[in-house]
Amino acid sequence: MKASHFRFIGLAAVFALIGTSACSPSGGKAAGRAMAGVPVNAAETIQKDEPLEIPTVGRVEAIQSVSVKALVGGEVTRVYFKEGQDVKKGARLFTIDPRPFEIALKQAEALLEKDRALLENAQSDMARYGGLVKKDYVTKEQYDALVANRDVLAATVKADEANVANARLQLGYTVVSSPLDGRTGSLLIDAGNIIKANDVNSAVVIYQMSPIYVTFSVPEQNLPSIRKYMAEAPLRTDVTPAGSSQAPVSGILTFVDNAIDQATGTITLKATFENTDESLWPGEFLNVRLVLTTEKGVTVVPSQAVQTGQNGLYVYVIKPDMTVDMKAVTVSRTFGQDSIISGGLKPGERVVTDGQLRLVPGAKVEIKSGL
Repeated sequence: MKASHFRFIGLAAVFALIGTSACSPSGGKAAGRAMAGVPVNAAETIQKDEPLEIPTVGRVEAIQSVSVKALVGGEVTRVYFKEGQDVKKGARLFTIDPRPFEIALKQAEALLEKDRALLENAQSDMARYGGLVKKDYVTKEQYDALVANRDVLAATVKADEANVANARLQLGYTVVSSPLDGRTGSLLIDAGNIIKANDVNSAVVIYQMSPIYVTFSVPEQNLPSIRKYMAEAPLRTDVTPAGSSQAPVSGILTFVDNAIDQATGTITLKATFENTDESLWPGEFLNVRLVLTTEKGVTVVPSQAVQTGQNGLYVYVIKPDMTVDMKAVTVSRTFGQDSIISGGLKPGERVVTDGQLRLVPGAKVEIKSGL
């Protein structure tokens, strides 16, 4: 009995202490804080114009690139550019020793002159014998032989003319010029080296820098929308280097591939950029946004306001009495930090953007910031 009596007294003391604490001034402050409401951040649902975009990743690709090779072999006598230099179409890149080709041209021209002289003589003989054969001073066989000789020499002259043209062409190949405006890469041959005609390795590779392509792929389900909006107006394409915060560079979608890649279920697109400042570099990876259109007056909330529950997406709406209500919403898409709401909210409603974990429907809130 004595032990039970002591336990009873101990419990009574504990309850007395709890009661005293609850009635103390400090306990009153805690209750006051609870009644003040849950601190939250909030934002107002608004209407604004939002671009409809397809985000993806792309790579810069030169519209033209040329691997420059020599068409004739010989010693490289001079190089006219430095590695990485911009060159214009028609600008000299390097020369090959022209002397052997000059000699070959002179030989071909001399042979042509010789055969032309023989042809003129054969034509004169044929003209003389033409009158004699009519008077039977020479036989028909003799005259026919002269005609055949004239025809052979005429064909020989044509062949000589072709040889001269070819020798002149080969001489022209000793000057290697740029076939396009672009930027040169690594130079693989220097003055004094021997270069081979149509060697496996190119002497230099030139990339066209302006204009330039950005190549990217999008899922095939986007193709109907792309074709629809592309038929209405040129589609703007914005790109930024991966991991960069610089302002985007804009171009125009100019190419849609004629087939979908069966392995990936994507379709390849290309946008053209003027790139006059050469900010885009061949082979560079970029963040790409293909702008299809701009949706006018859509309902928008910050994306952090949208929560995921067992029944789908919802937001906490702050009512005029500073209590919250849970509303189911439909999000059509996101853009940047915004969620575009297609159902469940109206412009002007206030939504909780931070502090949702402490809320239940009907809870009182206190807005810390955001409005």
